[in-house]
Amino acid sequence: MSREEIAARGWDEVDVVLVSGDAHVDHPSFANGLIARLLEAAGFRVAVLAQPDWHSCEAWRALGRPRLFYGISAGNMDSMINHYTANRKVRNDDAYSPRGEIGRRPDRATLAYCQRSREAFPGVPVVAGGVEASLRRLAHYDYWSDSVRRSILMDSKADLVVFGMGERTVLEIARGLATGKTIKDLRDLRGVAYRLGASEEPPVGPGPCGTGTIELPDHETVARDKLAFCEMTRIAHLETNPHNAKRLVQRHGREAVVVNPPALPLEESEMDAVYSIPFTRRPHPSYGGARIPAFEVVETSVQIMRGCFGGCTFCSITAHEGRIIQSRSKDSILAEIRQMASQPGFKGTVSDIGGPTANMYQMRCTRPEVEAKCRRLSCVHPTVCKLLGTDHGPLRQVMKEARSVAGVKRVLVASGVRMDLARRDPEYLQELAAHHVGGHLKVAPEHVDPEVLDLMKKPSADDYVEFDKAFKAASRRVGKKQYTVPYFIASHPGSGVEEMIDLAVFLKRNSYKPDQVQDFIPSPFDIAACMYHTGLDPMTRKPVKVVKGLKDRRMQRALLQFFKPENYFEVRRALEQAGRHDLIGSGCDCLIPERPPKEAIDRKRREATQAFTEATSGDHIRGGSRARREPRTRKSVGYRPKRPGQGG
Repeated sequence: MSREEIAARGWDEVDVVLVSGDAHVDHPSFANGLIARLLEAAGFRVAVLAQPDWHSCEAWRALGRPRLFYGISAGNMDSMINHYTANRKVRNDDAYSPRGEIGRRPDRATLAYCQRSREAFPGVPVVAGGVEASLRRLAHYDYWSDSVRRSILMDSKADLVVFGMGERTVLEIARGLATGKTIKDLRDLRGVAYRLGASEEPPVGPGPCGTGTIELPDHETVARDKLAFCEMTRIAHLETNPHNAKRLVQRHGREAVVVNPPALPLEESEMDAVYSIPFTRRPHPSYGGARIPAFEVVETSVQIMRGCFGGCTFCSITAHEGRIIQSRSKDSILAEIRQMASQPGFKGTVSDIGGPTANMYQMRCTRPEVEAKCRRLSCVHPTVCKLLGTDHGPLRQVMKEARSVAGVKRVLVASGVRMDLARRDPEYLQELAAHHVGGHLKVAPEHVDPEVLDLMKKPSADDYVEFDKAFKAASRRVGKKQYTVPYFIASHPGSGVEEMIDLAVFLKRNSYKPDQVQDFIPSPFDIAACMYHTGLDPMTRKPVKVVKGLKDRRMQRALLQFFKPENYFEVRRALEQAGRHDLIGSGCDCLIPERPPKEAIDRKRREATQAFTEATSGDHIRGGSRARREPRTRKSVGYRPKRPGQGG
């Protein structure tokens, strides 16, 4: 991470510089740490530029010119989601930074990092990757600017974008450049997207993988025509199975973006090889022991698989990691646990053994020839596919042997459990309740309204109710009192105030008081983001109810936690607006009492006082008129493109 460390290794130069918006953590759950170790294991000299000062390219020049390429990533999260809440407010902390400090990365970090890389050493290939670049590879709706932005390739001018999980693709790029190939020679790789100049003709005919080529509606059209945006989204999602996906071309003015078919999923032996690389599982020593909140969450976790065939329309996991489950072998998983248990300071608890979903380990289509042709967006919606292998046996065996490793006292499951799959295996549920839950189990019913759940591609509300009963019964059988922790989403497309009131009544009747509440954020590339932007379901073209106003969004969130006194007035406003006065009072289904509790009144007074203070701060009122207020200065917390002095 420094010139001194490079010299200490006896290197006169490095092959690759990885630039990341996250602090550098040498742990397999951190993409930058994993890619760095993977390249190192393949014989490449790697330097990491973590959270550099992007206001100039001095930090880039300090490490010297990389021989092969710059690898750019905004970090484990899209930088805009990392910076801003669902209501576009600046977040108070950054879990991927030392001490949780904000302001250590720019907004739209990929753009800033690519620009500084080109400035520092012109001519060095720039390869962008990670979630931010992956999900913005085509024209996309951007929630924060409320506009349809161009492909990130156009704005970053990266030579290549590696989309999806990029281990194999990054190695192919490094090896290709090391053998004398140019960056243009690598345009036929799976899992890459690239930009064509005005003088280059877009490709036609069979793609690099033998499949055809589809031309999407161009950027200018999708930016003004919502039906065209829906068509682009529909095609892009249907072309995500690596076994049959076609190459995509999208014109941007006189230029074009080309997206090759996704990389093939890693085989078990390849997954084992990736996770067998020796990691220190620690942040870089330069942080001096400062806590990095995201690291604390995963420090003693073990990822046993990747991918998700759920296909939830609001979630980017399927879009980024793929629908095909890629699992490690049992021996590989146990070896990692033994290695972790032997480290000084290990306290005996494996905090999580899972992945994007806890119980999809080794679940694949039972008919490979069908899997190679399938274009279904979810293997479990509207029903669980009859060809999907749902056996929890291999997972139960891994869990059993994991908790038998010397030095391990507990092995917890902290990843979310897919309830419709878990209910198919009572033995798994019993094993989970008996040994792997520390009192609370995370599940994600998300909503109860049938139409909203259908738009989300989630199972019915009855599924959660029955799972909750089965889990509590399994817990009682082993002498434990344990609960599910349900996650719900407010303001998802299709959900209006009426639907949220129905959800609140459901919660009241079932005595659920959710602590975990999410406000819907339209993430780039997601189907739900298309619904939010266009008001249409891109797969059916049917109209979808969309809530965008801040007041309406606040009411929906308050309804999810109607039982909190501070939410009283928001809930009452929602109920009165919907004409549901029957839910105000002391009846069985009533959500709030007729009179506001003292806590609600106190909060309303505090908010009024704060609003008045902020409105009059710095003003001098004389003779009934308000003097001109001097603009208040505010410390910049991120990169703002086109702002003077930001270099963008």
